[in-house]
Amino acid sequence: MAAALLCGTVLAGLPQAGMAQDAPVAPAPSVLQQETIETISVAGAQRLEPNTIVSYMRLRAGQPYTQAAADEALKELYATELFSDVTIGFANGNVLVTVQENPVINRIVLEGNKRLKEDKIRPEIKLAPRQIFTRSKVRADVARILELYKRQGRFAASIEPQMVRLDQNRVDIVFEINEGPKSKVRQINIIGNEEFSDGKLRGEMITKQARLTSFLSSNTTYDPDRLAFDQQKLRQFYLTEGYADFRVVSAVAELTPDKRDFIITYVVEEGERYSFGEVDVDSQLRDFDSERMSGNLPMKTGEFYNAKIVEDTVEQLTETAGAFGYAFADVRPQFRRNPEDLTMDVTFLLAEAPRVYVERIDVNGNTLTQDKVIRREFRIAEGDAFNSFQVKRSTNRINGLGYFQEGFEVEQQPGSEPDRIVLAANVEEKPTGQLQLSAGFSSLESFILAGSIQQRNFRGRGQTVGASVNYSRNSRSAQLSFTEPYLFDKNISAGIDVYRRDFNNNYFNRDNGATYEQSTTGFQARVGVPLSEYTSLVGSYTLNFDDVTLDENQFFLDLDGDGVPTCEPLLAGRYLCEAIGKRTSSILGLTLANSTLNSRFRPSSGHSASITADFAGLGGSVKYLRLRSKAAKYWPVLNGFIFSLQAEGGAIRGLEDRGDAGVDNVRLTDRFFLGEPQMRGFDVRGVGPRVLRRRLTGVDTDGNPIYAQTRSEGLTDDSLGGNAYYLGRAELEIPLGAGARELGLRPSIFLDVGSLFSINDPVLQQSPFPDGISYQVTNSDGEPLFIGTDNLATTDAFAADGVTPLDPLEQNIAPFTEEFVGDSIKPRIAIGIGVNWNSPFGPLRIDFAKILAKQDGDDTKEFSFNVGTQF
Repeated sequence: MAAALLCGTVLAGLPQAGMAQDAPVAPAPSVLQQETIETISVAGAQRLEPNTIVSYMRLRAGQPYTQAAADEALKELYATELFSDVTIGFANGNVLVTVQENPVINRIVLEGNKRLKEDKIRPEIKLAPRQIFTRSKVRADVARILELYKRQGRFAASIEPQMVRLDQNRVDIVFEINEGPKSKVRQINIIGNEEFSDGKLRGEMITKQARLTSFLSSNTTYDPDRLAFDQQKLRQFYLTEGYADFRVVSAVAELTPDKRDFIITYVVEEGERYSFGEVDVDSQLRDFDSERMSGNLPMKTGEFYNAKIVEDTVEQLTETAGAFGYAFADVRPQFRRNPEDLTMDVTFLLAEAPRVYVERIDVNGNTLTQDKVIRREFRIAEGDAFNSFQVKRSTNRINGLGYFQEGFEVEQQPGSEPDRIVLAANVEEKPTGQLQLSAGFSSLESFILAGSIQQRNFRGRGQTVGASVNYSRNSRSAQLSFTEPYLFDKNISAGIDVYRRDFNNNYFNRDNGATYEQSTTGFQARVGVPLSEYTSLVGSYTLNFDDVTLDENQFFLDLDGDGVPTCEPLLAGRYLCEAIGKRTSSILGLTLANSTLNSRFRPSSGHSASITADFAGLGGSVKYLRLRSKAAKYWPVLNGFIFSLQAEGGAIRGLEDRGDAGVDNVRLTDRFFLGEPQMRGFDVRGVGPRVLRRRLTGVDTDGNPIYAQTRSEGLTDDSLGGNAYYLGRAELEIPLGAGARELGLRPSIFLDVGSLFSINDPVLQQSPFPDGISYQVTNSDGEPLFIGTDNLATTDAFAADGVTPLDPLEQNIAPFTEEFVGDSIKPRIAIGIGVNWNSPFGPLRIDFAKILAKQDGDDTKEFSFNVGTQF
C-alpha cells in the first residue's frame, strides 16, 4: 500500500513539473523587493558637510539598493575613524545615513608620571588638541608610552586612558599612568661554563644583579639592548682567553609573574682553548720587510690565543702603513685552526696598495672662523705624501682650539686618481664667546662675586681677548688680556695682560681680622716660538708695582715720640714688619714647554712638561732667581677611567743681602706657599714654615706659665712661605653614566704629596716672665719701656733694678711666646675623593681628604669646596 501511494504521488507530480517548465519563471522575493536609490540624505552631522560624508561611500543615487551595498557603506564610513556610530536606513527610494561624529580632542592630560617628565612623554603622543578622537590612536599612544617606560626598565607600568566628555562634542583625554617599580635583574644564570665561574663571567657583563650593594647602579635594570651587548662582551672575553670556538647558544630573559624582576639565563658553549701557532706578516707593499715585521709582532708562538691582540696588531700595522703614505692599506688577518694540536696560525696579509698623496684639503662648515685658522693647524700640506700620524696630529690640534664641537675628525676621501686622497675638515662651530656673571661661596674665599667676558676666536682670527673682575672677602682683581697665536701670520704667539690685584690677607688666622694687604699693579708681555711639533719656547717680561701694608691701628706704635708710628714686632712679629713697604719687580722669564696632550681643556692621554726660569733684577728693587717645573701624564685605563700623575716643584734664591741676622734674603711676598687649593687636605697656605704665637693663659700650680694651644685660647698662626717646594698628585677619574656626563659630573679619587721648606730661622719675639706673671716691654735699643703685671692699661708698676717705667703704652700687649715650626722637607700626604661639576652657578669642586702625614704646625682641612669661580 505504501508503495502504491508513493507511486501515485510521483506520478501526480509529473504533469505539474512539466507545466512548470513550460510556464514563465516567477521572480524571487528579494528581487521583487529591490528598489532604486533616488536620494541619499545624512542626519546627525555637526562638523562635517553631508556631501563630504556621502563622498566616503560608494552608494550613489540611481544605483539599486541592496543590504550588501549598505553593509559595505557602513565599513567605508567606519574606516574613516570619524564616527563613533553609523546606521543606514532605506525607505521609498531614500537612503538615510545617521551618524554620530567622534568627538574633538580639547586637551591631553598626563597624570601619575613622576619618573618620566612630560617633555619625555609628549613627543610619543600622536594625538593632539583639535584632532578627531579615535580609539585606535589612543591605543597606539598607550603602546608607545609603555614602550618608553620599558626602555627605562619599568615593565610593570600600566596606563588607563580616560575620556572626559565636554560640551559641543569635545573631550579631554587623560592618561592615568601607574609607573610601577623598575624591573630589576634578580638573577643571571649561566649554563655550560666550566673554565670560568659564574661570578667571573658576570663581572664581564654590563648588566648586574640587583643587590643591596648596587642600589646606586643603573645597570641592574633590564635592557634588551644591554642583553645583546653582554653576549658580545662574553664572546670578547672568551676570545681574549683563547677560546676561539666559543658561542652563546641562547640568551633568555624571563619576567617574573609580578613584573618586578627579570631572570636572565645564558647557555654557552666554551669549546677548546687555542694557542698561537705560526705568526707572521706577508707584506705585498714595497719598503716593508715581511720577515722583519714578523719578528716585531706582539704575540709569540705558544702563547694563548688572544683576539684583542690580533685586533690591536691590525690597527698598528694599518697606522704604520699609513705613516709611509699607504692611506688605503688593507691589513687582513688570516686564520688557520689546527684542531689536532689546538693551535691557531695567524698571517697578517698587507695587500698591495698604491702610495697616496694629498690632492687637496677641504675646509667646510666654518661660517665665522677663517679658513687659515683651521688650515694652519694641519701638519700635512697639499701635495705631501699621506701620513696617518700627521693626520691624527692635525685632528688633535684642531680639536685643541676649542672652537668646534667635540668628536671632530679629519675625513679621508678618495681623490681623482687611485693614488690621490682628499682630506676634509668638516667642522661644526660652537660659541666661543663667554659672558659669566656669578656669585658663590667657597671655603677658600667665602663670598665671591665674579664677572668676565672672553672671546676665544675674536673676529674669527683665533685671537683671544678678555676682561675679568673678581671680588671676595680676601681679594679683588681686574684684568685685561689679549693673545695672538700667529703674529703676522707667522708661527709666533704673542700676548699681553694688564692687571690690578688687591690681596687682603687673612691667612694668618688672627682673630682680629685681616692683617696683611698687598696691592699689585702691573703687566706681562710674552712671546712664544715653536721649537718642534710638541715643544715651544716662551719668553716674558713682567713689571709689578707692589705695596705691602699692615693695619697701623693694630700693629704700629710711636715709641720714639716723633709722631711717626712704626711697625712694632711685639705686636705683629718681626717677619711681618720686614715685609711691609713699596717695591718694584722687573722680571724676565723663560719657559720651555713640551706637550702631547690630546686636549688642553680635559686631557685623557698624552703628557706635558715645562720648566720656567725667572730673573728679577733688571731694574726694580727686588732681586732673585726663581726656577719652577711641572709635568703631567694621562692614561685612559680600563673602560672610561682616566689615570693621571702630576708633579711640580720650585726653588727661589735671593740675590740681595738684606743685612740683619735672621732676615731671609727672599722677601715674604716672593716666596712659595702651599695649601688649598693646590694641595687638598690642608688649609690655605697651611703647609710649611710658620710662627705660632701663644698667648699666656695662666700658670700651673708650680707657677709655670700655661700658653694657648688653640685659636680660641689665643693662638695665632703666621705662614712664612718657603724658598723651595715640591708637590705630586695621583688621580683616577671615574666614569659615570651618560646622564651624569651630560650634567658635567666628574668624580675622582686622589693622592696628594708635597712639602714647603728652606727659609732662615726668623728672630722670634717673646716677653720675659721672671715671676711667671710679670713682664717688661723694651724698645729697639733694649731699654725698658714698661714693667708691670698682666694689665698694661694701668700705671701702677713696680721698679725693676731702679728703672722708672715710662708712660703706659696705648696697646694692651698680653704676655706671649713664639715658636718656629714646619720647616721640614718631609712629605705631607693626603688621600681623598673629589667631584668636579659644571653647575649652573659655575664650576664646582668638592673634596673630602684624609691626612696620612703632616708636620708640626700644619693646618689641615678635611673638607673644602669652591663654587662660582674658576679653580
